[in-house]
Amino acid sequence: MDTIKKLLAAGKFDVVLNQLQERMLSDESEERKDALYYSAVALRYLGRLEEAHQRLDALLDCWSDFGRGHQELGHTMYALGREETALQAYYQALKLNPALYASWDATARIEAKLGNLQQAELNAEQAQFLQKQPKQVVGALNLFHEGKLFKAERICRAYLQRNPHHVEAMRTLALIGAKLDVLNDAEFLLESVLVLAPDYNRARYDYIKVLQRRQKFPQALAQAKLLRSDEPYNPLYKALHANLCSALDNHDEALSLYDELLSDKVGDVAGVYVAKGHLLKTLGDTKGAVACYQQAYQLQPLFGDAFWSLANLKTYRFDESEYQRMQAAVSANETRVEDKIHLNFALGKALEQQEAYDESFSYYRRGNVLKRETSQYKSEVLSQRVDAQVEYFDRDTVARWTHTSAQHRHLTPIFIVGLPRSGSTLVEQILAAHSQVDSTLELPNIPAIAHELNGRQVDRKKPLYPYILDELSAQQVEQLAQRYVDETRVYRSEAPFFTDKMPNNFRHIGLIKRLFPEAKIIDARRDPMDCCWSAYKQLFAEGQEFSYGFDTLADYYRDYLRMMKHWNQVFPGQIYTVFHERLVNDPELQITNLLNHLELEVEQQCFSPHQSDRSVKTASSEQVRQPINTKGIGQWRKFEAHLAPLKKALGDVLSEWAY
Repeated sequence: MDTIKKLLAAGKFDVVLNQLQERMLSDESEERKDALYYSAVALRYLGRLEEAHQRLDALLDCWSDFGRGHQELGHTMYALGREETALQAYYQALKLNPALYASWDATARIEAKLGNLQQAELNAEQAQFLQKQPKQVVGALNLFHEGKLFKAERICRAYLQRNPHHVEAMRTLALIGAKLDVLNDAEFLLESVLVLAPDYNRARYDYIKVLQRRQKFPQALAQAKLLRSDEPYNPLYKALHANLCSALDNHDEALSLYDELLSDKVGDVAGVYVAKGHLLKTLGDTKGAVACYQQAYQLQPLFGDAFWSLANLKTYRFDESEYQRMQAAVSANETRVEDKIHLNFALGKALEQQEAYDESFSYYRRGNVLKRETSQYKSEVLSQRVDAQVEYFDRDTVARWTHTSAQHRHLTPIFIVGLPRSGSTLVEQILAAHSQVDSTLELPNIPAIAHELNGRQVDRKKPLYPYILDELSAQQVEQLAQRYVDETRVYRSEAPFFTDKMPNNFRHIGLIKRLFPEAKIIDARRDPMDCCWSAYKQLFAEGQEFSYGFDTLADYYRDYLRMMKHWNQVFPGQIYTVFHERLVNDPELQITNLLNHLELEVEQQCFSPHQSDRSVKTASSEQVRQPINTKGIGQWRKFEAHLAPLKKALGDVLSEWAY
């Protein structure tokens, strides 16, 4: 497209249209996207505005998350004299790509014309900020927001080699790192930016978001308070402060901040309603959560997360008017891909409730297809990592380990591992009811340690981790263990046992036992068809990218079984498997056996975990507030007509399954 750009710059718009004619019919997605976009630009310059509008409708119908496409729609609407429509298009462009100078500049001019002088000034400041940045940095920012991460990273790194302390280039590289899940690098870069520019609030906001993703909530809250002290009335910063209070179980303060934001009616009000709804759901106030989610979709009819949040309650039933709202929203051209994903999953749930299983499946499938298109997950990468664990950890290696006396030895962590939707939340709820057990969250700390040990090149043929453990001294091992204890202290009280329910920790049991030889491991296991189907129809907040396809689900389940078989050989008798089907069919016996294995006294409240008033933040929060029951067994059979590919992919796993 470089030639096309040069022709546009030279004003040869007819030549551009001729050259792009065939490319608009291309089977190559990116080529067709660019052809539609640049042809719309050429048509606008030629004054053929209605044709340009039609071209942009075709573009955004297929690529609704293309920021520059919405910006071009804004230019076209403005040229047609439809300023309010143009303003909406520009803001949608900025929501998708805040590095678009022309959109900030245009919204500043239109807002000033409409008399909204404060907003016009803010937008003009954003435009001026971008205008002052080097072209390479703005170019990298644009590529980042368009999902072209590795190209953006190359440009950023090349610029920083020549200008090592350019704070915006450092911030951009940190954003790329965070998007690629290299969170330790992103955190370090943003810390460095704030040393060089302590008043740079944009960077501080990004730093908080990285700390939040790493579940370093106390540090994030301290940084959020700095932002608030500098800009106390900024709704974005107030909402961030509220979210962090919620994460740290400062529920009253969080609710107060949410209510302030809703009263002020500034910022992303619909998003605040959803956040407040999530907190109320966590606290067990389902009625209040429902009211918040409904307010959110009434404010923003295309807000897919509001509808999915209702569906994700598991116990909520949509009425006909809500069903019609979702149908209209999922079909609208202007609906973003992210919202369409949420809407498809919500419609799947709504139709499942109506027992319209064929139509329900079609929406679940569409949602999974759209979600998978945004993912870079590769099953073979996990298989290679499992191979490395199996190769490195054997009984001889474990026998050579030495351990020193450490401060944390009075604590016994209980790691609950397995697949998502395997019944692990019920196991955690049972243990959380015990007087000697503190429950925490799905903590990211063990995967984070593994990630750091593996180094920057996570996809190398032979990873550093776990082999690098040979290079660690006993003191360094103890330092890692103490770090885990320190970082997770905020979630615990004074009980001698505490849970960590990160399911993906099944890959790191060797590391866990290296750090904590006394750790208890609970493997929560469920029928493969029920487990995989339940994961397939669940839209996870983040992670679990393997769950959006039958093939990747089956590969993941198979690697999980292979990994657990190996761990049971290396650590015989040290891993306790809880079969969900046994647990719900005979809870008294199974709970007693579980507590005996953990060397905990049997306490009566563990048999009624639904009566606990603790907050639950997983997708199963409403389900574990009901008495233990067998409703989840065999749910996949309602969709059996569509699940032959999943059965085929699981293959021998099904024939070997027994509980």
